[in-house]
Amino acid sequence: MNITAILIDDERKALAILKNKIERKCPNVTILGETQSPIEGLSLIEKLKPQLVFLDIAMPEMSGFDLLRKIENPTFEIIFVTAFDTYAIDAINHCAIGYLVKPVDNNDLIISVNKAILNIEDKSALKKNKLLIENLGVQTFQKKKIVIPTQNGLEFVKIEEIIHCEGVDGYTKIYFEKHKPMLSSNSIGHFNKLLENHEFYLVHKSHLINLNHIEKYLNEGSLILTHNHKVPVSRNRRSDFLNTLRK
Repeated sequence: MNITAILIDDERKALAILKNKIERKCPNVTILGETQSPIEGLSLIEKLKPQLVFLDIAMPEMSGFDLLRKIENPTFEIIFVTAFDTYAIDAINHCAIGYLVKPVDNNDLIISVNKAILNIEDKSALKKNKLLIENLGVQTFQKKKIVIPTQNGLEFVKIEEIIHCEGVDGYTKIYFEKHKPMLSSNSIGHFNKLLENHEFYLVHKSHLINLNHIEKYLNEGSLILTHNHKVPVSRNRRSDFLNTLRK
């Protein structure tokens, strides 16, 4: 069975890689369009009516879940593409909806597409998509976790327990409320994108803080966080940061 698809991912490189893999490994999938903008993605879905949508979860304008919520009757199959967010994966698995973890493995891609084709034939997408939206609605922030790749494997941590993230030579050192720091191979930019919708703020090019762990702001331009962590605030970000706190 040949099917049509569109790709939505805010990262240009990830989008190009995914498109290339689909064209090489899934010849029965015709790509109707791709975009880095979830807002444009909504328009493409309405205009092109694809049978399958490859959808990134963490995007700055709106998340993949927020996009899905804006569609009244999402009758297309979805394969979510994510680099983290176990909270999301739990919800997706519960509804038998496909997902791929970045970097996308060729075999996983082929398996996910084949499952999507079977689901398209069964015409079960609308029911599953509505169930997913319902499940996401009852999740709480406290239950959300993210996956952090480390030298020893993958660590699953609660977002609320992260005090702040510090960029160190392309890596990120993550400080926690209840256990020792952890070093991730991902950059501070990766975590800024991942956590920007969860009350985190990039106060300095090398420091991403959890707003819920602020204990004091010093006039010299620094913050005292939980466990007496002291973090600098960039001059060019102080005004906006203080306005954010006042809100």
